[in-house]
Amino acid sequence: MSIHTPKIDKKVTLSTIAKMKGVEPITMVTAYDALFAKLFDGEVEMILVGDSLNMSFLGKEDTLSATMDQMIYHTQAVCNGATLPMVVLDMPFGTYTSPEVAVKNATRAYLETAAQAVKIEGGKERAHIVEALTQNSIAVLGHIGLMPQFLRSDGGYKIRGKAQADIDTLVEDAITLEKAGVFAIVVEGVKPEAAEAITKAVSVPTIGIGAGNSTDGQVLVWSDMFGFFEDFKPKFVKQYCNGAKEVREGLEQYRNEVKARQFPSSEYTY
Repeated sequence: MSIHTPKIDKKVTLSTIAKMKGVEPITMVTAYDALFAKLFDGEVEMILVGDSLNMSFLGKEDTLSATMDQMIYHTQAVCNGATLPMVVLDMPFGTYTSPEVAVKNATRAYLETAAQAVKIEGGKERAHIVEALTQNSIAVLGHIGLMPQFLRSDGGYKIRGKAQADIDTLVEDAITLEKAGVFAIVVEGVKPEAAEAITKAVSVPTIGIGAGNSTDGQVLVWSDMFGFFEDFKPKFVKQYCNGAKEVREGLEQYRNEVKARQFPSSEYTY
């Protein structure tokens, strides 16, 4: 049975997200351009301009080589297309290596885009970075668990929270980030019991991706969930349509009609 929920009809703010904790699940998707951001407008509470664009948009093998210039360009585009969701700029690898570097780059993000927050990866070891940003009036979305920017140092993508000791570490990370000032925390690639423990341990919303159903919200990469990214499909991704197949079928029809001189017909001619 399909469920229909009301569309979002007013601007989502930090206060909106805070009030949803434990009350109503938060929906979040990625977007990289104005076209898709406009399609998502009014449908989700949050849009993440993710460094995942380096893979799905630019064709790279991982997210690590995304640049601040790229993120700002794509965030500008998303903000031009979406007026209601909270837009979050994903700080790329190497742009928050110290409080000074982080504040400089995040300030640039605020000055050059209409993003309402930035996202950084890391647990308690990044708390001082979060604190520096929030003390400079920059809202921060935390990110713990499986962290794509840690791909090389972690030796690949590894699911977290399999042992109690690791769950305890993740909970400590979340609590420390909350104290540092994050308004919410992305929890990626962890066992459901770990995500539940994290969600219960903090008063800020948690947004899961590959973390089960007990978090305060969910996020997916749009090209994954709509079947456009075909290199691989993570276990946690549900495809809500087969976009690549539909585009190919439409393109094949166009090609056939052009070759047969069926398009443009008189209907499409001045």
